[in-house]
Amino acid sequence: MPEPTASGASSAAPVGAAADLDAEDAKLVVLARGARARIGAVEGAAVRDQDGRTYAAATVALPSLTVTALQLAVASAAAAGAKRLEAAAVVTEASTLDGAGYAAVRDLSGDAPVHVAGPDGKLIGTVVA
Repeated sequence: MPEPTASGASSAAPVGAAADLDAEDAKLVVLARGARARIGAVEGAAVRDQDGRTYAAATVALPSLTVTALQLAVASAAAAGAKRLEAAAVVTEASTLDGAGYAAVRDLSGDAPVHVAGPDGKLIGTVVA
């Protein structure tokens, strides 16, 4: 499971606040925070597709179904016809990015950055490739 870093390397390296992201990527962090807060989920996530459309989701943990926020955001994008992702963001209390969500992003894009932020919106790091 990759850890969020500025370079995609294996150790965590803080890279600043979400405000340090460009406006479109910072918007993903805001959407992910909102999705998480709406239901008090463990994680929230948002992705942006090749057309600039955004999809936000929160972790689903039911007795018969468990889906990470990032998996659900990617699934929503794919279900809407997205062929490629430009970027993704996850808001979480964890210090690492979940492997299943990361794999889902890579299914649609080999190079989209995945920004990981804490519940306060502060950027923990970014995983690339």
